[in-house]
Amino acid sequence: MTVEEAGLVYRTTREIKGPILFVEDVRGVAYDELVRVRRPDGTEVIGSVLDVSKDWAMVQVFGETEGMDLDVEVRFTGETLKIPISDEVIGRVFSGSFEPLDHLPGLLSTDLRDIHGGAINPAARDVPSEFIQTGISAIDGMNSLVRGQKLPIFSESGLPHNTLAAQIARQATIPGREEEFAIVFGAMGIKHEEAEFFREEFEKTGALSKSVMIMNLADDPAIERIVTPRIAQTIAEYLAFDLGMHVLTILTDMTNYAEALRAISIAREEIPTRKGYPGYLYSDLATIYERAGRIKGKRGSVTLMPILSMPGGDITHPVPDLSGYITEGQLILQRDLYLRGIYPPINVLPSLSRLMKDGIGEGRTRKDHGDVSNQLYMAYAEGMRARGLVRIVGVVGLSERERTWLEFADRFEKEFVNQGVYENRSIERTLEIAWDLLSMLPEEDLIRVREEYIKEFHPKYRGK
Repeated sequence: MTVEEAGLVYRTTREIKGPILFVEDVRGVAYDELVRVRRPDGTEVIGSVLDVSKDWAMVQVFGETEGMDLDVEVRFTGETLKIPISDEVIGRVFSGSFEPLDHLPGLLSTDLRDIHGGAINPAARDVPSEFIQTGISAIDGMNSLVRGQKLPIFSESGLPHNTLAAQIARQATIPGREEEFAIVFGAMGIKHEEAEFFREEFEKTGALSKSVMIMNLADDPAIERIVTPRIAQTIAEYLAFDLGMHVLTILTDMTNYAEALRAISIAREEIPTRKGYPGYLYSDLATIYERAGRIKGKRGSVTLMPILSMPGGDITHPVPDLSGYITEGQLILQRDLYLRGIYPPINVLPSLSRLMKDGIGEGRTRKDHGDVSNQLYMAYAEGMRARGLVRIVGVVGLSERERTWLEFADRFEKEFVNQGVYENRSIERTLEIAWDLLSMLPEEDLIRVREEYIKEFHPKYRGK
C-alpha cells in the first residue's frame, strides 16, 4: 500500500472476476466510493466500491478488465462518482461513462453532482396534474401522460419502440402553455445502428438542440449500463429543479440495465431469485424511477418514460413485472398489431395510465375527454370479443349488433391507433377522430358518455 495525494493506493488485488476486483487489506473504504484502477502500462479506468467488509473491498470497474493482471494499482479516492454539470449540457452527446461523443470538449464546471442522488421525498412530492400532449392518439386519448408521471413502454424485440420513443421526444409539449420539454435520452446496450438512428433523428428534426444524449452501446462495457440511467437522472434533476425546466427522460432499454445488474450479482455469488436476478432488483429499479416527479415549490418537473423489452413477450418477466409496481401505468406494444401494419402498435386494452384522470377534463384537455375514453375502451373491447367469435362461427354467425362492434374495432385500429411517424395530432384532433368513430354506433350504445356531451360533440348534432 502506498499513499498518493488523491487517496490510498493498494496493490493487494486478490482476484479479478469479470468486471469485479477483490482487494484485500483495505482500511477506511466506503460503499459507492470512487476508485481509480491503473494498469502497469499506465492506462487508467474508474470504478466504484460495490461491497466492503472489515479488511477487503469489492470494486466494480467501468471499463475493460480483459488482460488486466493482479499487479494493478487500486486507488480509493474518498469520493463518490460525480459528474460536472452546467446549462451547456443541452445539445450534447456523451458515452455511458460521461465522455463526450460529439467531438467537443468535456464540460468545464465546478458544480459536481453525485450520480447516485436520492428518491424524491414523498412528503415533498407535488401531485402531477398537467396533461402532456405527445401527438399520439393512443396515448393522448386513452392513456394520457401527465407532467411528473412515470409511464413505461413495454415492448418486444423487433417492435418499433425506438421509433415511438423518438416521436414522443420530438412532439411532447404542454398544450396552451407554449412549453416544450427538454429531453434527456439514456440508452443502455443499444446497437450502433440504433444509436445512429437516434442521433440522426434528433439532429434532423432539431430535437438535439433541446436534448442531452447518454449512449451506452452494445459493445461498450456492460458495467457502464449501471451508471448510464443514473447519469441521465442526475442531469434531468439539474435541468428541472435547478433551472426550472420541464424534462422528459427516456431510458432504453431497462432490461439491458437489469441484465448488467444480474451479471454483477452473479459475480458477487449472491443468491438469485426469479430468472437469476438479484433479490434487490425491485429496490434498485426504484432508486432510478423514483427520482422522477414534481417537487412542491419547484417550477420544473421530471417525467419518465422507461422502455422495457419483454423477452418472449412475457409481461410477467421480472423487469416489466416489478416496474409495473413502481411506475404509474404502462403502454404495451403488441406484435399482432405491428404485423398488420398498425403504427404505433399500442394495445390500448391492457395499457393503463393511472394518473390520466388527474390530467384531463375541462381546463386541461376537454370536458368530454374522460367519457370518450371510457366509451372507446368499451366499444373496442366489444369489437375484440366479436373478433374472437368470428374464429368460431364466422362473420355470418354474428348478429347485426356484433358486426357493428367488429367493424368498429377494425376502424378504431386503422383510424385512431394507426398514424404516421411524423404525424403530430392535437388533442382536439384525437377527440374529433374518436367522435367520428363513435358516431357509427347507435346512440343507445353510447352508455359511457353523458347525454349533454353527445348533444354537443356528436357529429350528428354538430352538423345541424
